[in-house]
Amino acid sequence: MRICLHNGTLLNGFSQMENCAVVINDGTIEDVFSEERFRQHEFSSKDTLIDVKGSYIAPGFIDTHIHGFKGHGTDFCTTEGILKMSQDLAAYGVTAFNPTMYPASEENMVATIQAIVKAMGHEQGARIMGIHLEGPFISSEKLGVQRPETVKNVDLALLERLWQASEGHIVNMTVAPELKNMRQLALSCRKKGIVLQAGHTDAAYENMVEGMQAGIFHSTHLFNAMSQLHHRNPGAVGAVLIHSEMTCEVIADGVHVHRDLFKLLQKDKTADQIVLVTDALTPTELFSTNLYANGEEVEFTGGCFHRKSDGVIAGSALTMIRGVKNLVDFGFSLTDAIKCACGNPARIMNYRNKGFLIPGYDSDVVVFDRNFEIGLVFVCGKMKFNRMTEI
Repeated sequence: MRICLHNGTLLNGFSQMENCAVVINDGTIEDVFSEERFRQHEFSSKDTLIDVKGSYIAPGFIDTHIHGFKGHGTDFCTTEGILKMSQDLAAYGVTAFNPTMYPASEENMVATIQAIVKAMGHEQGARIMGIHLEGPFISSEKLGVQRPETVKNVDLALLERLWQASEGHIVNMTVAPELKNMRQLALSCRKKGIVLQAGHTDAAYENMVEGMQAGIFHSTHLFNAMSQLHHRNPGAVGAVLIHSEMTCEVIADGVHVHRDLFKLLQKDKTADQIVLVTDALTPTELFSTNLYANGEEVEFTGGCFHRKSDGVIAGSALTMIRGVKNLVDFGFSLTDAIKCACGNPARIMNYRNKGFLIPGYDSDVVVFDRNFEIGLVFVCGKMKFNRMTEI
């Protein structure tokens, strides 16, 4: 099916262009051109033309760190739940995601991995790109709300069993670089193509540099659950800021990271080095009582979820479209915010033909208006959400 979105402002992933049209042909972007060329173009009666009325046309969002959404997630994981998560995410502009797992017993981790793998290829919404393991090889000193009994020493045999269970679909993994035998694990992951991220880490600055030497060049939710910047020990935060080779996730909800720190981040990192993530918990976008995440009751107050038992921050309730809007509110250009949500995660995770609106790339497209309200979403050329037009 050939579809042309026209009369829009194009956010192609590296620039912004007014009065543009995008042609979708089945699963790929066929062409991108000006509105003037659109008026001169000959379309067949079988083609569908959609006037987006000045809305933004952007690549679909890619969330590489998300635990759950609207009551379904990796903490109470079933294949059906992951598929429902995929379907729900599409309505929020997400066209690809990495279901992110908490550390747990090996039995539970294997079962969760298998449930996710079984869902792959059967999505009715956002595509499951692979699995993000947030642990279990992390620091007991920087748990956040991870359960201490689930944290493990580096175990190459366990990594191999998880890898076999995933059928090669572990994409990224959060680790603490300071752990004993981390170098061997990092080298094993590099051979498998797993992107390693420093996170939930109490690393000294020197540990981070050693991690980089072993191939750990990405970081998990910068500023959160990691050793902080100190003038005698720059820690994990300092290492990410000091070394231009390091890229970083960031949770742009205005709670996990102070909005003015984004000004520092923009001065220190280029727009190509920052990845917007939600780190959203399973009850995100549920507006009720008796909410649970990772086996604990949580409540939504002050812009994020808190553990009900002690009030500790339990996690984010961010959506990608709200994160893009927040980045703009925090001082990013819209072009750079889209990079953080689309092209950067695609490049860092080695996803081919995703993250940009370029001829030949996958036709993952989101259309949203000036109020950041989603109008249309396409995943590989198939319309997954529509509240803009009658077709």
